[in-house]
Order: sequence, then C-alpha cells, then structure tokens
Amino acid sequence: MPLYKYEGIRRSDGRTVKGVLDADSEKALRAALKRDGIMPTSTNVKGEGKDRNEVDFGRYFNRVKKADIALFTRQMATLTRSGVSLVESLTAVIDQCDKHDLKSAITDVRDQVNQGTSLSDAFARYPSFFDRLFCNMVHAGEQSGTLEQVLERLADFIEASDRLKNKVVGAMAYPAFMMFVGVVVINILMIVVVPKVTSIFENFDKELPIYTRILVAVSDFMSQFWWLVLALLVIGIWSFRKWKKTEKGEYSWHRFTLRAPIFGKLTMMVAISRFSKTLATLLSSGVPLLSAMDITKGVLGNVVLEKVVVDASTSIREGESISEPLKASGYFPPVVTHMIAVGERTGQLEAMLENVSTSYDAQVDAKVMALTSILEPLLIVIMGVGAGGIAAAVLLPLVQINEFI
Repeated sequence: MPLYKYEGIRRSDGRTVKGVLDADSEKALRAALKRDGIMPTSTNVKGEGKDRNEVDFGRYFNRVKKADIALFTRQMATLTRSGVSLVESLTAVIDQCDKHDLKSAITDVRDQVNQGTSLSDAFARYPSFFDRLFCNMVHAGEQSGTLEQVLERLADFIEASDRLKNKVVGAMAYPAFMMFVGVVVINILMIVVVPKVTSIFENFDKELPIYTRILVAVSDFMSQFWWLVLALLVIGIWSFRKWKKTEKGEYSWHRFTLRAPIFGKLTMMVAISRFSKTLATLLSSGVPLLSAMDITKGVLGNVVLEKVVVDASTSIREGESISEPLKASGYFPPVVTHMIAVGERTGQLEAMLENVSTSYDAQVDAKVMALTSILEPLLIVIMGVGAGGIAAAVLLPLVQINEFI
C-alpha cells in the first residue's frame, strides 16, 4: 500500500494540516481525508520526486517486521510510564527509528496527535502496521487511563506471537529444504543421468529386470514430457489456490488442516494459544468481552475456528457462557473449555486464559521439537531409499553385463 503525502484544510477550524497516509489509491486517500474532516489541497506519492525508473531495492531489505512494532510499543510504554507526554514520546521514538516506512507513519501519528486526534485513531490510519487489535487496546487504555500498562501488554503480546510464529516456521524450514533438495536430485537423476546409463543396455538382446524397465520408462517420459509435467504442476497449484479462495474451498481446506495427521494437532495447539493469549490481553486491557471476541477471531487464521468463536459470541449475547459453544464445537479440548468455565464462574477468566496460553505455548515447543527430531531422519531415509532404488535399478543390470554378453 503506497504512502501519500498530503496537505489540506480542516473543515472544523480552517487550519492547514499536512501529513502522510497509506491508501490503495489517490481516490481512496481523498475519501479517507474527507471522512476525517479534511479537504485536501495537494496529494502525491511519498518519494515521488525520485527518478521513477529507479528501483529502491533497499526497501525490500528494510521491511517493517513485527519485532519493529514490538520495539516501538515497548519504547512508548517506557516513555509514557516515565511521565513523558505522548508527542514528546513519539518524537523520541522517531529519532531512533531506522525503518523508513514506519518512521513516516509514526511522524504522521505524532502530527495527528499534536492536532488533537486520539492516539488510537491516529494509529488506525496505518492498518498495515497497527492492526485492529492494536488500535482497540490503545483505545481502551486511553479511556481507562492505563495507556502505559496497555502498551506494555501489547509489546509482550506482539513479541510472544512473533516468537511462536518464528519457532514454528524455523522448525519446518530445514525439513522443507531437505525435501526440495531431494526432489531436485531425484529429478536430475531421472532426466539426465539415467538415460545416459541405460543407453548401454540397448544393444543387448535380453530382457531387463522389471524395476529397471519401469525406471527407464519413467525416465523416458520425464525426459520427453518434462514440459507437460511442469505445466500440470503449475495448473494444479493455480487451480488449488483459486479453489481455496472460494468460501467452500477455504472452509474445507481449513477443516482439513485441523484434522490432518500429525500437523493438524500442531495447528490446533497454535490456534488455541493465539486465542487464549489474545483474548486475555484484550480483556485485561479493558476491552469489552464481545468486542474482544470479535477481534480475537481475526487472529486465528482459520475460518472453521472463526465460526466457533462467532457462535460463542452469539451465545454470550443470549446470556450463555463462552465455554459451552467452544466445547460443543469439538475442536477445543475438554481441559481448555473446563478452565474457561472455571474462570467464568470465579471471575478470573483473564488469568485462566493466560494459564491456557502458557500451557499450550509449552506444548507447541515440545511438539515442534518432537516433529523436527522425527522429520529430519525420516526425510534422510526417504531420500536415501529413493536414490538407492534408482542406483540399484541401474547398477544391477551392469553387474550382470557379462551374462548379457
């Protein structure tokens, strides 16, 4: 989403205002300014003065990450707790920020706050950096006068979520790389090496072993029709992604990811950890339960579980508990729903959700370590069996070459 610099006149007092804002297009920018009561007088893409043919490769290596948002939030929490005003705190953070896009956004946030806009509304202008959860928590902190505590909780939450994501992605990276290397090696053997070696057998008037003939047939097919295999692979991936974007396809795929062997349980554990941590953080920050549930469903990343949370919200509106619809869904384990039910009865729902999150974070760690320790040797065995099978199918007839002669 491009950043736009703008200047305009505020309708309420006629003052000239300027700043930067991210929007999909100039039309969307003007609509956003109009909603904020600003009549734009000039707009242009930030950095438009540079050569348009110049590609800014630096921005691809200087992208804003969750860790940068967490650091910014923690710095703001420290400064506001020390009694520094919001504008001065934002100015101090701007001076230390080394991410160009984030620095521009924070600069505009400071200008908006200086002009009387609330901090949460100023953050809401940059959803790519400050999501709905972030803005709602900041708003609750402003309303309750506990902004510094809310910012501290936000920093902890962002760091914990980022750490969990990196842990899962990092653990799966090596097995994925091993699988990719194995596929590449076997394809090179089948397309390049096998045809050259098996050409030796063409002059011998004797039938080859069945596994060697199968290998030769597969190799010939891949050598002649590799383009067809590649085209089918591309079409298959494109069709799958298009199907997954449909409502039915997305629901079916997400349901499969929750029920898949081995990885389904890990996906469910990560989702429960996110749900518990997010809901506990929102409730402890003063966000109303229904609003907190509505925000929480957006961090699960699974439409099946989102539907479960929506059903739970409906039950709450009708005066029922949270735990019952979660239990009835069959996706949330009994121990989780039981702890939530106890938290509701005792008025310690936030504490119980924190306990659930801590427990499932530990279980995710153990599960990831176990999967990694199993997957690595398993992939090595599979690659060895594949390469060894190809070698055996080629070498066995070579060993019998004297008999052929």
